[in-house]
Amino acid sequence: MLKKSASRARSLVSAAEISASAPTDAHPANGGAVMATPAPEEPPVVRKMFKSIDALDRDYITVGQFWQRLGRMGIWPDDPRLSGVRALLAAQAPTADPALEYSTFREIILSSELVRDALTGKMSVPDFEGFCADVKTIFEESLPSRGGKVADYIPQLAKVDPEQFAVSLCTVDGQRFSYGDAATRFCLQSTCKPINYCMALEELGEATVHDHIGREPSGHSFNAITLNDRGLPHNPLINAGAIMCCSLIRRDLPPSERFDYVLDKWQELTGGERPGFNNAVYLSERETADRNNALAYFMREKGAFPSKADNLTQILEFYFQCCSIELNASQLAVVAGAIANAGVCPLTGQRVFSPQNVKNCLSLMYSCGMYDFSGEFAFTIGLPAKSGVSGALWVVIPNLLGICIWSPKLDKNGNSVRGIEFCRKLVDRYLFHAYDSIGGDHNKKDPRLAKGEDKVKELLLLITAAVNGDLPSLQRLEARGVDLNAGDYDRRTALHLAASEGQLNAVRYLLERGVAPAPVDRWGGTPLDDAIREHHHEVAEVLRAAGEGA
Repeated sequence: MLKKSASRARSLVSAAEISASAPTDAHPANGGAVMATPAPEEPPVVRKMFKSIDALDRDYITVGQFWQRLGRMGIWPDDPRLSGVRALLAAQAPTADPALEYSTFREIILSSELVRDALTGKMSVPDFEGFCADVKTIFEESLPSRGGKVADYIPQLAKVDPEQFAVSLCTVDGQRFSYGDAATRFCLQSTCKPINYCMALEELGEATVHDHIGREPSGHSFNAITLNDRGLPHNPLINAGAIMCCSLIRRDLPPSERFDYVLDKWQELTGGERPGFNNAVYLSERETADRNNALAYFMREKGAFPSKADNLTQILEFYFQCCSIELNASQLAVVAGAIANAGVCPLTGQRVFSPQNVKNCLSLMYSCGMYDFSGEFAFTIGLPAKSGVSGALWVVIPNLLGICIWSPKLDKNGNSVRGIEFCRKLVDRYLFHAYDSIGGDHNKKDPRLAKGEDKVKELLLLITAAVNGDLPSLQRLEARGVDLNAGDYDRRTALHLAASEGQLNAVRYLLERGVAPAPVDRWGGTPLDDAIREHHHEVAEVLRAAGEGA
């Protein structure tokens, strides 16, 4: 996948550029004294932003229109980064939909890079509306999948409405979208395991953590009583490894403060929203914990735990508490977005985990995150993910976005049936599989590009390859399904450009691939005309032989 450059220009207009065009009352030649000077013209880019919303040309917009425009780019009014904007808007006249004058709008543009980026489309997913429309379509297409059953080995989970279904996403820029039952809370269950692993890595480092936990798929059920050949749990995303992670996190704190520490981390990842806790599920977990108790005692027998980890009851209760944390799909999507963003919460800019620890976590999510379906998921969907028996599934597209799908009915492996179906359909439509960049599927979309930008980029690459006689690039573009007959605005094709530049091998290759030998540009010119005009006689002979003219 293409990694978004951290150094790219984030806005078409900077606050400094806007400020430079603002009026000034002081004149340096007069010692800074106030002088009457003509008011300069309004900053044109800011005025254009305003006019793009003021479709009726009334010289004002409403606060509702302002939020609606931001909402189309996935920026919600409750975004923590917009606290200053909300304060400015709160000062407007208290009407049902107060007017927003240009002067206040300009002040908002000066103060908020996020608003500038959203209004000018400088976001991770430029065509956010189009992308969300596709997500809704995939949701509706996945809705008829009613196979599977709700987990019942934990009695409280068996009481959940099995027909609930939600999808939420959050990009690394904090663009958000939710659909379905996205406000309904559910228990994290195993979806907490990657975050617990990251917490252990942050505190103790990779070497110490993996002195007690392996990093290979187990090849067994998630709760199997088995260890690797070193007597350690196979990885941190199965029950044994997750219990071991809980033995490593903040051993210096008493149990109550330890759990508060975990809740604080989740709150940082969600952008400030405090997670809930389902005590009934916690008690239900404790009452049905024979297998987890057996795992803990088996690991202690093998000497897997760190020193001073003798109180297995406390470790297990801490593990059950973590599994009983509650979030909704919208919140868990922000968490997934933070992991996609190398450990930085998209809504606050706060770094929660280091990039190295996130990389390690994503590697294990890719190979071990989907129970006994992990290999198949990596093969067909090709994304890091973690599922849980509550029906939650969160997926990471690194450097782009995180997604949460929640639907309680599970397949035989313990994964959400609709969640798996949604992911399949998503990667069928978008270039999200980790290896889509190899050869690429010309029929898939890339949400990183503005609408139509992918076609423009392909055409530019094609013409550039023809101009330079770059056969390997022409071959790769053909393999991707690019139309070798495509022309630019002036109907100039790759063959026109190759002929004009005397690129004999490129001309031969294009003709061998079946391109039309005599396309006509907007001026009536053909590739043969170009070759003759530029005195490329050998190229002209090849074109004549191909049937363009005699």
